[in-house]
Amino acid sequence: MSDISNTGIAVTSRENPAIVFNIKTLLPTFSALLALLVHLLMPNSPRYTQKPLPYFTIALIITIGITLGLALLSLFNEKVREKYAYKSWFITTVIALLNILNFVTLKLMLLPAIYFPNPDRILKVFMEEWQFILKCLAYSGRLLGLGYILGATIGITTGILVGWSKGWSYWVNPLIKILGPIPSTAWVPIALVSFANSFQASVFLIALAVWFPTTVLTSSGISNVKNAYFEVSSTLGASTLQKIFKIALPDAMPSIFIGIFNGTCSSFITLMTAEMLGVKFGIGWYINWQREMLSYANVYAGLMVIAFTFSFIITLMFKVRDRVLGWQKGVIKW
Repeated sequence: MSDISNTGIAVTSRENPAIVFNIKTLLPTFSALLALLVHLLMPNSPRYTQKPLPYFTIALIITIGITLGLALLSLFNEKVREKYAYKSWFITTVIALLNILNFVTLKLMLLPAIYFPNPDRILKVFMEEWQFILKCLAYSGRLLGLGYILGATIGITTGILVGWSKGWSYWVNPLIKILGPIPSTAWVPIALVSFANSFQASVFLIALAVWFPTTVLTSSGISNVKNAYFEVSSTLGASTLQKIFKIALPDAMPSIFIGIFNGTCSSFITLMTAEMLGVKFGIGWYINWQREMLSYANVYAGLMVIAFTFSFIITLMFKVRDRVLGWQKGVIKW
């Protein structure tokens, strides 16, 4: 028995009604299989004189195994089936784009090989230099962590003071409006001569990038809390600190998180710029170094590390947000 729905073609076995098949779940496997056949059966360009590498082949075989395993698992698990079927077109497209990239760069060499390496050469970087890349990633993480924590802490504190106190708002708001819009990277010349070394200057630049959006959104959230909440709390005998931490901060949390997210994106940009200025290690430094060496396979590998790492950080922050703002589920939209 079969039926067609908006999620694809589902086939239910008469012998075992619990087994449901959605044809979408096989699309990524077909795409990876096609890429593997093209890679193995089509000869490389005669202009490609380097030794053939096995990494793209291995990656495609692993991809086929994983996607096929998920397709089989989706037969028995409805949650896996729904999620995997929903993501199938995206995964299929990504694999197809990699196939096209391999076809253009390795099989036909339509693009300059020095600037557009084939997937095998990029994967080779990960296989041979993963320890050094992890070391650079650790240095970037330390730099980003110090600057981010410093900027977020000062930003939230400043935002609370400005949003709560008219006195602080009178003196600090003009400073925020004048200095805040200046990109943190514009402060590079001043930072380099103001701090003892490039590491301290980089921490300052990242903290500055996080500080401005966090301060603005925190102060906005605090100042927009309804006065009725404070009037009721005053009637119940709440102190000033209780009003701030029990009423103002929880109500302003959505705005604070928006400021933190904006600061996170700014910190990523500033981190890459700062590491290209003189820091001895880091992903940004690694990319700049490899660019000067014309090792563009390493450059693309570094960019991939940045993409996956920053995506993981953003995803983790969304998880924290959902945890902290669980009491507002269904009220706020992101």
